[in-house]
Amino acid sequence: MKRNVVTSIILSILTCGIYSIIWTVSLNNEVQRMNGDEEDGLSVLLLSILTCGIYFLIWNYRMGQRIEKAGGRNEGIIYLLLAVFQLSLVSLALMQVAYNDLLDRGTGAGSSY
Repeated sequence: MKRNVVTSIILSILTCGIYSIIWTVSLNNEVQRMNGDEEDGLSVLLLSILTCGIYFLIWNYRMGQRIEKAGGRNEGIIYLLLAVFQLSLVSLALMQVAYNDLLDRGTGAGSSY
């Protein structure tokens, strides 16, 4: 699903981060589906909570690899650095822009987008 990045950021701020959790899970599942992989968004959420956010940092890096597998550019280092400096909302926005671009181009491994 193509999302408006500005709207998603505003909703994340207005809901004190609750929407960003939903956004993270949904974006993970959509990129995984585009790659033909198993969706595991709730696992990302649970592991991030259990590891006090450490897994979330790993997830940011791996999303770069997943977006690259779908046909985009691997910007995992940028996502990771933004998350380390508490700018994960910016990294989510960049991931969404990359995903929207993939949808616009109609690319994606194992999908008909």
